[in-house]
Amino acid sequence: MQFADRIARIEPSITLTLDARAKALAAAGHDVVSMAVGEPDFPAPLVAREAALERVRSGDVRYTPAAGTPGLRAAIADTLCETRGGEWTSDNVTVCHSAKHALSASLLALVQRGDEVLVPLPAWASYFDLIRIAGAEPVLVPSPSDADGFHPDFDALRAALTPRTRVVMINSPNNPSGTVWSNEEIQGIADFAVEHDLVILSDEIYRALVYDGCEALSPASVSPEARARTIVIDGASKCFAMTGYRMGFVAGPREFAAAIAKLGSQTNGSPNTVGQVAYEAALRGNPPELEEMRAAFAERRTVLLDGLSALGLDTPAPHGAFYAFPNVSEHLDARGSVGFCEDLLEQQRLALVPGSAFGLDTHVRLSYATSTEQINEALRRLGVFLAQGVQPARSANQ
Repeated sequence: MQFADRIARIEPSITLTLDARAKALAAAGHDVVSMAVGEPDFPAPLVAREAALERVRSGDVRYTPAAGTPGLRAAIADTLCETRGGEWTSDNVTVCHSAKHALSASLLALVQRGDEVLVPLPAWASYFDLIRIAGAEPVLVPSPSDADGFHPDFDALRAALTPRTRVVMINSPNNPSGTVWSNEEIQGIADFAVEHDLVILSDEIYRALVYDGCEALSPASVSPEARARTIVIDGASKCFAMTGYRMGFVAGPREFAAAIAKLGSQTNGSPNTVGQVAYEAALRGNPPELEEMRAAFAERRTVLLDGLSALGLDTPAPHGAFYAFPNVSEHLDARGSVGFCEDLLEQQRLALVPGSAFGLDTHVRLSYATSTEQINEALRRLGVFLAQGVQPARSANQ
């Protein structure tokens, strides 16, 4: 059987490979601690669960419009008005099966073979392959870091521009580092896009999970000119702990939202009906669980950062999301962060994500979307592993 060339353009997932190994070890009876999963360990808000149950029990679970139900689109538009400012209507919104689906659909609508997409690093691993699936090429642009995270390098972004550049993808708060771009940096990326006639694909899935008094500004909030070329991606998975409901959305100019709905009508038909009802209830209900979850993450973040500091690991402060991204370069052998995570899993039964998956091989990602007890145990195991020093790479026979 011969496959389309887009399959060959996709890299195998390092994270899924390690996750599969961790699950196999756990199934074999080993005590595995995972700090690899980017999924809140909280249930969805009660108001969302009740709305979902009520709709299922009613029996009225049928197709919806390709762009989503009018009620959910209106609720999203109202939320955008409150959180991003300006005037948003249902016509600016198309509901998708997830934020990941919203990203992939947006890229399919924006780029084609030969185009290029600028991606400041570090960046979520899926960006690279979603761009390739759409036929374009990701252009990875390193970002300098300091105690407050990774910052856009506008000189490097300008140097990466070619006549084929169409899009710049940003993610603040950032996965994997937790970096929240400052208002000045968001203004800078907006000015950059306007100056060079680029579209900003702004992944804002962690927008409400911020700490230390930080604000996660959207490029759509900067100016009418910036908003006209910004595509906002958001959804229910992270800030509402509704990962399995698979709800996301695209928000932008009306003609773009309509293009995504047109694409969806021929690819996925319509978004999940029960998920839409639950998401609308969550958006309208202002559930108290959201602040409770954010506060819990803030406490866990402190525990993790203090522990990483005690281990001597340089970790940029994550002011958003629920990840820490320490530099482990002093503890790597020739296999880089993948080898580090493989050995850590085999020797200490601790699962982390290698930084190479995010374009930065000197770091590893830990998720604090887990209990404080698990975090403390993970720190203990990591400490034992680091104390052993860099071990020689094992041969294939071992």
